[in-house]
Amino acid sequence: MRDNHRQPWLALTNRLGQAGNRTVDRSAFVRALFLPILLMMSWIHSAAAQQNAPPEVDTALPLTRAIVDFDLYTGQFQAVQRVTVQARVSGYLKTIHFEEGAMVEAGDLLFEIDPRPFQAELEQAEARLQVANAAQRLATVNNERAAELLRRNVGSEADADTRQAEFSRAVADVAFAEAVVAAARLNLAFTRIEAPIGGRISSIDIDVGNLVTTNSVLTRIVSLNPIEFRFTAPEEAYLRYQRLSQRHLRPASRDDANTVSVRLSDEDHWDRKGQMSFIDNALDPNSGTIEGRALFDNGDFFLTPGVYGRLRLPASERYEAVLIPDSAVVSDLANKIVYVVGDGNVVEARVVDLGPFHENMRVVRGGLGPGERIVVRGLQRVRPGQPVTPDDIELQLRID
Repeated sequence: MRDNHRQPWLALTNRLGQAGNRTVDRSAFVRALFLPILLMMSWIHSAAAQQNAPPEVDTALPLTRAIVDFDLYTGQFQAVQRVTVQARVSGYLKTIHFEEGAMVEAGDLLFEIDPRPFQAELEQAEARLQVANAAQRLATVNNERAAELLRRNVGSEADADTRQAEFSRAVADVAFAEAVVAAARLNLAFTRIEAPIGGRISSIDIDVGNLVTTNSVLTRIVSLNPIEFRFTAPEEAYLRYQRLSQRHLRPASRDDANTVSVRLSDEDHWDRKGQMSFIDNALDPNSGTIEGRALFDNGDFFLTPGVYGRLRLPASERYEAVLIPDSAVVSDLANKIVYVVGDGNVVEARVVDLGPFHENMRVVRGGLGPGERIVVRGLQRVRPGQPVTPDDIELQLRID
């Protein structure tokens, strides 16, 4: 009987437990369904808030420095002296006394032509000179004797004239023989071919044993220290230099008015200093340019003729300039614009007049004052009239 009374209560309890479990499952399902939606809405609200916040940008004050403007020219190094070594006498090449590509000094022996034929010619010429000297001595004695007999009225005047003529001819024969000896001695000296200048010697154009003829090219020599840099400047630059000179405002660099700098194609700095040495006396009528040259020390022989470089030439007097990074400039059609941060950190687009580069900065000719703060990074997030969140940084001028 007790078991029969328990069964209805047990069934009711089981049904209530099952209903409670279904209620718990439904609330968990609702939470699992709406929780991502709530998170998404929170993220969207946060993103919108961030989007509406003023963008963060880096700002800086322009630099002011006393600088000199420079003109840049592409040019080429050339040897100050260059010589084509040629033979001056004909003969068989006997010896070579240098290595190709070596450095030589002025006066170094380079080639030697077989000297024996020229030595023989010299000895013959010297022998003929001795004969001429002997004939001159005899003619001198005969001339003096004839003159003495004429004074005593013993000899004839015709005989005295003959002896005088023989004496004059003997003197001329001696002079001619001496000239032949000098020429033979000179030809013998020409068999030793020496370096006329110091510098680097080129390849050998003829081998030992070959017949060398007059004016045969044997090799070439170029001087290396100092070395010359040649470039051409346009007419407007030449006129600007002339007007500066007329106003007694010599272009000034940090070292000297005539000091120039050269940078090679693989170099980043203007460490090679030289001095202007020549400006041509006329412009080229075809190109409208004028040639200039500058001398550079090349004691280590690193530079060689034919190497190209960029020359930096002082082109103005020293003046106070406003400098900004070139990356802070935005192009708008033909205008160059910088973003100026004004009152309330509101951005203003300012049209500026740009000058040349100075080191790693750009010169501003007009449109921007030295105390105005500009945007230097984050320009893509900036719009005119929009407030920004500035982070001030300090600009650095790199000195090459």
